[in-house]
Amino acid sequence: MITAIRNAWIVTQDAQRKVLRGDVVIDGDRIVSVGPAYDGTADREIDATGDIVMPGMVNTHTHIAMSVMKGVVDDLLFPDFLNKTFTIDSDRTDEDLDIGTRLGCMEMMRGGTTTFMDLYYSEDVIAKATQAAGIRGVLCWCVLDEDKTTQKGSPLKNCRNFIETHRDKRKIVPAVGLQGVYVCNEDTCIGAKALSDEMAAPMNFHLSETRGEVNDHKRQTGLRPAEWLSSIGVLGPRAVSAHSAWLTMREIKLMAEAGMSVSCCPASNMKLATGGVAPVPEFQKYGVNVSIGTDGSTTNNTLDMFAEMRLLGLLQKSARWDATVTPAQDLLDFATINGAKAVGMEDSIGSIEPGKYADLVILDGKAPNLRPLLQENMIANIVYSGNSLNVKTVMCQGDIVVDDGRITTLDTEDVLSRSEDMWRSLCLR
Repeated sequence: MITAIRNAWIVTQDAQRKVLRGDVVIDGDRIVSVGPAYDGTADREIDATGDIVMPGMVNTHTHIAMSVMKGVVDDLLFPDFLNKTFTIDSDRTDEDLDIGTRLGCMEMMRGGTTTFMDLYYSEDVIAKATQAAGIRGVLCWCVLDEDKTTQKGSPLKNCRNFIETHRDKRKIVPAVGLQGVYVCNEDTCIGAKALSDEMAAPMNFHLSETRGEVNDHKRQTGLRPAEWLSSIGVLGPRAVSAHSAWLTMREIKLMAEAGMSVSCCPASNMKLATGGVAPVPEFQKYGVNVSIGTDGSTTNNTLDMFAEMRLLGLLQKSARWDATVTPAQDLLDFATINGAKAVGMEDSIGSIEPGKYADLVILDGKAPNLRPLLQENMIANIVYSGNSLNVKTVMCQGDIVVDDGRITTLDTEDVLSRSEDMWRSLCLR
């Protein structure tokens, strides 16, 4: 099927970061032409006159199935938050995991996210719901010490089995999750890294989210978490560390030398009052790939990458007393092409270029919050003025999953109505 998107502003996010006016042509699931007017025939025509076409965004850290847990652990001190979350989390069913995933996918699709990196258990259930929704899941099965898990059997073996059984599923990238150094001993961490290398699979993990985590680990091992992970060979180019707020310059350099990525989660860190602000300018200076994650719906309450992108920029400027750090173009990079690099797919997604998958978002160029709209202010308007309500159409790997604001792949009324029952079953105990 040939799809032609006509007469749009095209924010390519290519190497030159070109912004063009013209057409985007898709053949099947791939982009074949960007910019020039298409004079051929198309099976599907989309008039995008005055609208913006941008790459689908990549959310590099979340726990999507927790979308049915909104509003149950708010406004609590961090230890109380953890205790209540773990209690609820240990008693979940496949049904509520399925509904949580579908609800989270609906939110992300409506907000212009086409790929997300998840860290959870039962990723086989999450994979099935993600496929139904039609967006791409980089699904990292959670690995932790066997004496600290509620999973049946060995988490590492469960992860291996998930990867082996889901490697060929469309829009599903099975991957390795590592909960964090506070529940993962040396053997667990090394085993997870070995599996990631063997399967050429991404690996997502929590790192230096709180001072307590860092201080406890240093007392136990004599090293800070990133130093320790480096010393046992766990850091590497497939690694994506979430939060990464409490780091030294030595740790940042070790992460850069390993060629790894970080997923900054500003809303989560602020809501939990863990106090850390990720050292983004230093990540950039030394070559750590910076991306953005929303975290889960208990620590953020939203999976909106527009909100996260803007908040990350404002927090960095405020914390550094420097309005020049993390300019708008950098923030858009974090949410698109850098996110694609983090999940190992920079050759396939993250920008609008011929040969890449058609992961595209069309924004309403007539929305008052995006106007006045000119080539010169377009990037700044997307980053600082845009929001999920501006999203009209979303395409993931050539499939239209949101059409003029309407989700096309799921029974939205069913998911929404069942989500309340799931919330009551989980949280009113």
